Amino acid sequence: MAFGKRKPGKWPVEAEEVDVALIGGGVLSATIGLILNQLQPDWKIVGYERLPKVAKESSNPWNNAGTGHAGLCELNYTRENPDGSMNNTKPIEINEQFQQTRQLWAHLVEKGILGLPETFVNPCPHMSFVRGDDDVDFLRRRWESLHTNPLFTSMEFSDDPEKIAEWAPMLTEGRDPNEHIAVTYDPTGTDVDFGSITTQIFNYLAFHGVNVETSREVTDLKQNTDGSWTLRIVEHGEVGAKRTGREKFVRAKFVFNGGGGWALKMLQKAGIPEVAGYALFPVTGAFLSTDDPSVVNQHKVKVYAKPPVGAPPMSNPHMDARVINGSRSVLFGPYAGIDPRFLKYGSLLDMPKMIRTDNIGAVLNVAKDNIPLIKMLATMIFMTPAQKLAEMRAFAPAASIEDWHMIKAGQRAQIIKTDANGKGGTLQFGTEVLTSADGTLGAVLGASPGASTAVPIVLDVLTRCFPDKMEEWEPKVKEMIPSYGEKLSENPDRAYEVMSHTAEVLNLEKPSKA
Repeated sequence: MAFGKRKPGKWPVEAEEVDVALIGGGVLSATIGLILNQLQPDWKIVGYERLPKVAKESSNPWNNAGTGHAGLCELNYTRENPDGSMNNTKPIEINEQFQQTRQLWAHLVEKGILGLPETFVNPCPHMSFVRGDDDVDFLRRRWESLHTNPLFTSMEFSDDPEKIAEWAPMLTEGRDPNEHIAVTYDPTGTDVDFGSITTQIFNYLAFHGVNVETSREVTDLKQNTDGSWTLRIVEHGEVGAKRTGREKFVRAKFVFNGGGGWALKMLQKAGIPEVAGYALFPVTGAFLSTDDPSVVNQHKVKVYAKPPVGAPPMSNPHMDARVINGSRSVLFGPYAGIDPRFLKYGSLLDMPKMIRTDNIGAVLNVAKDNIPLIKMLATMIFMTPAQKLAEMRAFAPAASIEDWHMIKAGQRAQIIKTDANGKGGTLQFGTEVLTSADGTLGAVLGASPGASTAVPIVLDVLTRCFPDKMEEWEPKVKEMIPSYGEKLSENPDRAYEVMSHTAEVLNLEKPSKA
């Protein structure tokens, strides 16, 4: 159905018929579109992105830190038990998931679907950094509990300033020699340009008949009596800032919403009961960035520290080596803040418009329980250059603010979830898949580590929404993701085999053998 004007009233019966509609032009939509195209090349798949180009929101390399999240450096993934032992369920799970994503990338490189690996992924050691005796002890015990796992065999620990200086000289230059610091170092870490991956996949799909229409916003959707969905799609102007009023309608058997914070809007409009009680807490962020050779040439790692007390885990301070379009830079941040938009190019009304009777209690409960967090985020918006420099000098004592400039990152819409009793709510961090009971609609809410774990997220969606197809699809899935259905963390030989192969194909650091 072509774009045209429509008088107010009922939705028209006429609509373009498709098998799959993708909402959003980011890495999740690209990944599920690619996998479905490989599994069912006969299906008609279309996509819609409200901005003039794909990969301009969270997948854009300047809107994230480019970390291939694998649990190697993110200290908030580890929980300390009351007896002092380490609960590493989360870092092991995230690493396992990232290995599946790496396997798909390696497969796509081997098939010529993705280009040279250095155009989207580069080796970049991951480090955890702590200060003070208590945190040094924590980090040592975390390392002791992880490095014997088949997924973490390359991880090293040191509290020797000379050794730390070899790995990351900016951490030690100008630092008080009496300060007790420690790091873990894993050379198998990666820096990822998710925007490049997204663009390359969509270019391949377009060549094979899967087109993503840009400057097209899905503004509403309704389910039909046969279970399919009719999407209302409105055309934007060239700059993507205003709608033209022209619209069309598409009927899809399956809809996937990978539109970041925008997904909640569509789920609420779809009216599926599974979204009841959900809300979002949007957090904005900014980074200090530099391409000064004196900085870039000596800092070629990603270093994560513990977040400040009361800060959300996504506010872990980190200093990241980046490779974007072949050029090296270093980012430090994030400097978080409050912004009611669900997307960087969203609306100031996003947050108030999400309020429903089923989620208002959870929203109010989270606001009440997180007043220190909200105050901290509001305060960070007004940090002076001197305060920002002080934050960075906890990492790099000799840093000079003149070498850096501020860039705005993407929005991170954290999940607010109503308690089972319906009387309260909690603020959650991470990524969550939501699907309708009949399997005709799937979506992803939340933030990091979503992009890094795109493949297991997509496989989760497909398993829930196409349970009758998974047995038929499994051989092709295992061709693309060889460890599908396995636990690499429980099989040292298999872990080494799979990780070594992806490292060889993607030109990354090979793991140490257990």
